[in-house]
Amino acid sequence: MTRNDQRTVLVVDDEPAHRLMVRAVLEDEGWTVAEAASGDKALALIGKTQPHVALVDMKMPGMDGLTLMRELHARMPGLPVVLLTAFGSVGSAVDAMKQGAFDYLTKPADNEELKAVLEKSYEYHRLIEENARLRAERPDLGEGIIGASPGIARVRELIEQAGPSEATVLILGESGTGKELVADGLHRASGRSRKPLIKVNCAALPADLLESELFGYMKGAFTGAVKDKPGRFQLASGGTLFLDEIGDMPGHLQAKLLRALQEKIVEPLGSVKPVETDVRVLAATNRDLRADVASGRFREDLFYRLAVLEIPIPPLRERLEDLPLLTGFLLRKLGRKNHKEIRSVSPAFLEALSRHTWPGNVRELENVLERALILARADTFGPDLLPPQLAGLVSASACAVPGDLQGALAEAAPHALESAMDEAERETLLRALDSFAGHREKTADALGISRRTLQYKLKKYGLTRR
Repeated sequence: MTRNDQRTVLVVDDEPAHRLMVRAVLEDEGWTVAEAASGDKALALIGKTQPHVALVDMKMPGMDGLTLMRELHARMPGLPVVLLTAFGSVGSAVDAMKQGAFDYLTKPADNEELKAVLEKSYEYHRLIEENARLRAERPDLGEGIIGASPGIARVRELIEQAGPSEATVLILGESGTGKELVADGLHRASGRSRKPLIKVNCAALPADLLESELFGYMKGAFTGAVKDKPGRFQLASGGTLFLDEIGDMPGHLQAKLLRALQEKIVEPLGSVKPVETDVRVLAATNRDLRADVASGRFREDLFYRLAVLEIPIPPLRERLEDLPLLTGFLLRKLGRKNHKEIRSVSPAFLEALSRHTWPGNVRELENVLERALILARADTFGPDLLPPQLAGLVSASACAVPGDLQGALAEAAPHALESAMDEAERETLLRALDSFAGHREKTADALGISRRTLQYKLKKYGLTRR
């Protein structure tokens, strides 16, 4: 820590002599020290001092350290609390860490250890604050688009470039690759992000129903139309309309859609008066629209109107290097959904994942993992949990867990890698850096962490010269 940093520690201890010792040590290191002799006095101070770290004695008259810690966290979420405990109460301090304490020290605290623990606590607090600030300033445009492969990096880059524009975008990819997530990212990156994102699956509705859903209808337009109903174009006014599976739209509706895009008007069924629209249109398909244009199945003029920019999403079989991050992310997501935690995955299970061709892409991977999660009787995935189509992909030599995959499973969420096994985390950083030719901002974006966090981790693993 440098003396130029303005950092404040709140020291809460009923022993004046110990508070005096701590003050002397920490002020010499450039800390601002706020003191309180009790929990009540500490709570009265935090609004004025806004500490970065709290150093709290476990045993005090009145409010004890654990109770104070909970009160501090309620008022200042993310505040690191370091507990001071007598030598014989270390077990209690360890239990307290499970309840949210950042660390603990035994009294009287060794000066060097005290400085080191508080420095680590301050760094943690600073990173939490920075991440919160960055998220507020710039939301994750590729939220849920997990991976560091070149193909996925390109998708995230195109979202960032195309998002702020008003251009129509055609998202291309096989079923299950995440086309809807790309549409979400484009909407969040646009100036329309505060307005609605309305989604329509063109393949899921019959032609007559799709027409009324898109353009709306007037009372009496057909049997059962007992009142006016606005269409999705009108509901998305000022925002974004996402037309999924656009390649399945019937020909006569393609003509109406083209007019809506060109003239920015729609005609509800039964109406003689066009309605103006202010909508940005995004479209997606798993079909080869160029082939459909050549065969006459899809209008050429509509294709070029939709495909001002194309964003192709690579299938999972072409980015198997993303399996570690994807698997870890999905296991955490599914674990929360099913109230179940998986701590490890067997080598055989992992080998099968890496050998499969994934025709259903990420959606298939999610289904495989959720099936295993539901059937698991313990907190470990074994080969017996593999579905039939993957069970035959396990070799007899599956006895060593790939370090990068097992480590990533420990903590592969897109916005935090702190808890991954050190070697796995280092390999993940190296792979991501190589994917982006050492470009640190793109690497940080792909991993879902801030540039400062990336710099911290590069320094931690001795990778700062890369």
